[in-house]
Amino acid sequence: MMFWYDHGVSGWGWFAMSVGMILFWALIITLAVLLFRALNRPPEHPHTPAVPTPEDILRERLARGEIDEDDYRRRLNALHAGPLTKP
Repeated sequence: MMFWYDHGVSGWGWFAMSVGMILFWALIITLAVLLFRALNRPPEHPHTPAVPTPEDILRERLARGEIDEDDYRRRLNALHAGPLTKP
């Protein structure tokens, strides 16, 4: 007579198969979540221009002739001195 549910697998075999199945599905779900996050990430724009610093703006104004060298140095010193405080 055949026993349909007894294929020589002990209790530890069933335990190992159960743990293996849980790990398998955990891996599949983790890969799906990581793939979903990677595909929905906003694109990065490495070639976007940087915001000019105040020093850059002063250099550009000097180069265009909008301010003279003395005015450039005075304004640059004011930038490096920090914010003005009122007494």
